[in-house]
Amino acid sequence: MQTTPLLERWNRWARGHTGVIDGALAAVLALFGVALHVADARSVAGLFVTLALTLPLAWRRTRPVVAGSLVALAAYAHLLVLPEVLPIAAIAVPIAVYALAAYAPRWAANTALPVAVVGGALAGVLYFGYDGRTALEAFVTAAFVAVFLAGVWAFGRVRGLRLREMDSLTERNRLLELERLKEAELAATQERTRIAREMHDIVAHSLTAIIAQADGGRYAAATNPEAAAGALTTIAETGRRALTDMRGLLSVLREDTPREFTTTPGVGDVPALVEQMRTSGLEVEFSVDGQSREVPEGLGLSVYRIVQESLTNVLKHAGPRARTHVRLDWRPDTLVVEIVDDGRGAAALVEARPGGQGLTGIEERARLHGGRAAAGPRDGGGYRVRAELPAPAVSPLGWRP
Repeated sequence: MQTTPLLERWNRWARGHTGVIDGALAAVLALFGVALHVADARSVAGLFVTLALTLPLAWRRTRPVVAGSLVALAAYAHLLVLPEVLPIAAIAVPIAVYALAAYAPRWAANTALPVAVVGGALAGVLYFGYDGRTALEAFVTAAFVAVFLAGVWAFGRVRGLRLREMDSLTERNRLLELERLKEAELAATQERTRIAREMHDIVAHSLTAIIAQADGGRYAAATNPEAAAGALTTIAETGRRALTDMRGLLSVLREDTPREFTTTPGVGDVPALVEQMRTSGLEVEFSVDGQSREVPEGLGLSVYRIVQESLTNVLKHAGPRARTHVRLDWRPDTLVVEIVDDGRGAAALVEARPGGQGLTGIEERARLHGGRAAAGPRDGGGYRVRAELPAPAVSPLGWRP
């Protein structure tokens, strides 16, 4: 039951300490080769060849090309200067061939195969002969050693392909995780932008209406107490409505409390909005052209906010006794929203200054649904806001004809 956790811990440790493991292996093989060399009283050249075959294996995974090249040179030197095969060569050479095939670049791995096959064949001919051996027997011996090294190379190549596949999957997972984080960051930015836009619509409209009612009530208090009382009632209702909308919006940001949901305003609430602005002292006419129809909830909210923002700007910037006309023009696949006033048109440009959210929010809402919006002073005075929004009909079942 404890084998799997131990193996997992060993694999994690080994992946981070390949240099230590390979260095230990090279040291053990070198000591073993030196011990055999001393025991057999071989030549000094054999000692140098032993060390040259084993010590480079310490870098067989970190620098496979360098280590494999040194071992290959030592192995061919072995063929040239030593009359008998070193036992350690039968261990060190296959390890070097395997490392080259598994960890070296493709060109080095492919070069290692013919070098190993040729060297193995020469070793089979030079060191595994005997008196009376025929040419066919010499060929079989050479072929056996060459095939053995080719098999080692093949296993190493399979290991190398597996390692590259794992690296590719790891990199792909890293990129996917990075993409997921970027998407989450983008979604959070979009949500903050949406909340900021909604906050601006709620606060700007409500405070503008409250200020207008407060000013009117203050002037009417001395001469018309009933009008002042009506203004206070409108202020209270507007404040409560704004507070309810604010709580519903802010509850989305909190996960430790139940969310408060309120009815989302839409196209059908525009007449009530116009009437509310009339009570704030604004002269507003409202007209509808064409046959109204059901639209998606998001589109309805955008229409409501565009009208609300435009009327708020009129109340703030158009000046006293400004008259406004709100028109909804229902076309076959488009809803045109137009708000026109005859007040101080240039003054409304204040809202378009850098950092302003009003007109920017109108344009963003239109683009969100694939439409467009334009706002600017009219010829002869006044100001116009016009938005064209795609508005295909939505059936009661939710599908579009």
